Amino acid sequence: MAIKIKTKKEIAIMKSGGSILAEILNTLAETVKPGITTKELDDKAGDLCKKFNVLPAFKGYQGYEANICTGIDDVAVHGIPSPEEYTVEGQIISIDMGIIYQDFYLDSALTVPVGKVDDNAVRLLETTKLALSKSIELSVEGNTVGDIGYAIQTIAELAGFNVITQMTGHGIGRKLHEEPYIPCFGEQGDGPVLKEGMTIAIEPMINEGLSEIEILDDGWTTLTVDGKRSAIFEHTIAVGKTKAKILTR
Repeated sequence: MAIKIKTKKEIAIMKSGGSILAEILNTLAETVKPGITTKELDDKAGDLCKKFNVLPAFKGYQGYEANICTGIDDVAVHGIPSPEEYTVEGQIISIDMGIIYQDFYLDSALTVPVGKVDDNAVRLLETTKLALSKSIELSVEGNTVGDIGYAIQTIAELAGFNVITQMTGHGIGRKLHEEPYIPCFGEQGDGPVLKEGMTIAIEPMINEGLSEIEILDDGWTTLTVDGKRSAIFEHTIAVGKTKAKILTR
């Protein structure tokens, strides 16, 4: 499957949808506090989709039943919201969400503290955020997918953390997952060359401990193998000639 280059009009549509997704995610992040359930967050996400007249992209995707994915502490990605899963002071929680707006998909994620957290949790979140920021800086024509992965991995490892190697970011547009795939590791100069008009979802996934994750019997939820925490930050962006455009901001 070829990498799809988007027109300026298509990117403008995605930017409008991305602004809606950013508002929804920011509202969900502000809702996080000790004592709420992940199902409450999911319900709120569904209500906000109706408010903004967009469709939740994950719901129904390959049988997934929720509007968002949530990950508390050692739940890395694709955690399923539950009415029995309560947030507790000192945890971190990731919220990953996609929407469909005018036939285009947008995908974004963030990780937030539940109340006051320890210094290493703060460092994990800041490192993951930095990895995303640097990745976006590198998302210009002529650089490669390997340049992005190399930056994420280098930033994570310099901080004493490890990247998840079993999951990747991805191209995005009229489908949730398009080519190219964007790993959190790589070598400079390797992989597909970035071109202006490519739209990609970059998602640094960084673990406090070992890089390995395991998938639970539900077929979705992933846990770190050592029980340590995991963080994710993600934006959908458009590759530019000299500067990338963040679409989910």
